[in-house]
Parts: sequence; structure tokens; C-alpha cells
Amino acid sequence: MPYKEKETVKMFYSIGEVAEMFDVNTSLLRFWEKEFSSILDLSKDSRGNRQYTEQDISKIRVLYNLVKEQGYTLEGAKNYLKENRREAFERDAIYNSLLKIKEQLVTLKNMQAEV
Repeated sequence: MPYKEKETVKMFYSIGEVAEMFDVNTSLLRFWEKEFSSILDLSKDSRGNRQYTEQDISKIRVLYNLVKEQGYTLEGAKNYLKENRREAFERDAIYNSLLKIKEQLVTLKNMQAEV
């Protein structure tokens, strides 16, 4: 998965930062915002710039997985999420937890190897 884990946790991320995390163009994120408006309800700052929260990034990760990795069409992804929304987001949360555990284990392994 080309999703790049963030190094620091921020309250809001710019569209450019999120596009870089997923290695996609900002135009794709804008397009998904329109196509999946029932899922992606982004806040904007006083200048109209999109502000992505951790929760928004999680939603995009689910969309990315469905469309880019599993090959769903946009309509197919919409239908899937209509029927399995909670399950899809729960699966993403589990996946993220496992990635964090893996990182911690690799760190421990590297620390032990240094001793």
C-alpha cells in the first residue's frame, strides 16, 4: 500500500500533504470529495482551503483501498460503502493498529540487535 504513514500528528493536513501520503494528485482528492460527498465532508479554513483531519484521512484510505487497490469502480465503491460502511472503516482501524504494532516490534527488534 503506497500510503505513507505520517511522522507527526497534526490537527489538520493540507490537500497537498494528503495527496503526498497517498501518492495521488490533489485533483483526484477534489474529485473524490465530490463523488463521495456523503462520506467526505471536509472543513475549510477562512481562505477556503480544505482541512483534512485524521478521520478524513482514514476515510480516504478506505476509498483508496477500494478504488485503487481492489479495483472497484466509483459506483461499485459507493454501493459497497452503502452496504458495508461500518465494516470497511472498522477493517481500516484494525489494519492501522496492526501497522503500528508492526512498527513497534521492528523498533524493539532493532534495539535488541544493537545491544
